[in-house]
Amino acid sequence: MAPKTAVAPLDLFAIDQLVDEEDRDIQRTVQELVTQRIKPHLAQWYEAGHVPVRELAPELGSLGLLGMHLEGYGCAGTSATAYGLACLELEAGDSGIRSLVSVQGSLAMFAIWRWGSEEQKQEWLPRMAAGEAIGCFGLTEPDFGSNPGGMRTRAVRDGDDWVLTGNKMWITNGSVADVAVVWAQTDEGVRGFVVPTGTPGFSAPEIHRKLSLRASITSELVLDGVRVPAGAVLPEVRGLKGPLSCLNEARFGIVFGAVGAARDSLEATIRYAQERDIFDKPLAAYQLTQAKLADMGLELGKAMLLALHLGRLKDEGTLVPDQISLGKLNNVREAIKIARECRAIMGAAGITLEHPVLRHANNLESVLTYEGTSEVHQLIIGQALTGHSAFR
Repeated sequence: MAPKTAVAPLDLFAIDQLVDEEDRDIQRTVQELVTQRIKPHLAQWYEAGHVPVRELAPELGSLGLLGMHLEGYGCAGTSATAYGLACLELEAGDSGIRSLVSVQGSLAMFAIWRWGSEEQKQEWLPRMAAGEAIGCFGLTEPDFGSNPGGMRTRAVRDGDDWVLTGNKMWITNGSVADVAVVWAQTDEGVRGFVVPTGTPGFSAPEIHRKLSLRASITSELVLDGVRVPAGAVLPEVRGLKGPLSCLNEARFGIVFGAVGAARDSLEATIRYAQERDIFDKPLAAYQLTQAKLADMGLELGKAMLLALHLGRLKDEGTLVPDQISLGKLNNVREAIKIARECRAIMGAAGITLEHPVLRHANNLESVLTYEGTSEVHQLIIGQALTGHSAFR
């Protein structure tokens, strides 16, 4: 019997019918950028543990991808769904590339846009939207990740100035950033500060020897008596509400981004299985292989439908943090399962950088735990279901 024409996994779910033309055009534009400009270099960047952020940022900015869902100050003002679809295509390239855009737009830029002064917005946002200035977000510390309220970084008043002392860890874009949004304990509670990275006492040594997110720059931030003026503080927020609101923006992008990594893994594996002959017929023609591909296609489609639903809620202004946790927990957990299963189907070929699947799987090990571990999101959902907090 002649084989039928194969369809792409998400075509089984008629996803295109659920996305309006403007958002779909944005998705296609990002997909074209990733295919032409990024994918040809990913194996080299990943193997070298380096990505040319300074070269990529202006290209990403020229397409309006940096802070794309924010309004004004040179930002594109797209829908939340369009931003999610852009994250999907970026992470179909590599999680590190999506992280670059996510940290710039949903963490550093969003913090200034939502909680900053007009002077801070005018000074930084237009340049960051254009990719002329790079931002990073200093919240996590060596001993405080899931419990940011325990942070030891401290800011004290000294006359009209603030002096910051402490360390931040696992900071994307840190060593190439022009500005850092740093969160610190003060006598008034947790406050955010906009810190130019050229300020005396600020340094950002890069973290090397990573086995995940290698096509991404990760750094420590060292604040050794960093003195900033009163105008550096984010004036519109006190407490953990500030950084947590930014994390929710970034987590939303991950809900879509994880689908991109899973889709790219599955599509690459289907192509391989169709071309790889075993015992005189394609690997794709075996029942066990098709059962695995069918299960992965089903979970991929369900994750995509969940992401689109959350995007619609965000565009309507009704999305709540508990729902973002649903999306992050499910979609990253399923994406990493898909990438691992794809690696197994490919056999030895799956461990090389000739194929993307183990690179995606390794990257997703980081995505699984940053912006809230799976366990944290389980407890958030558990609290929503029971009304009881199990964090303490």
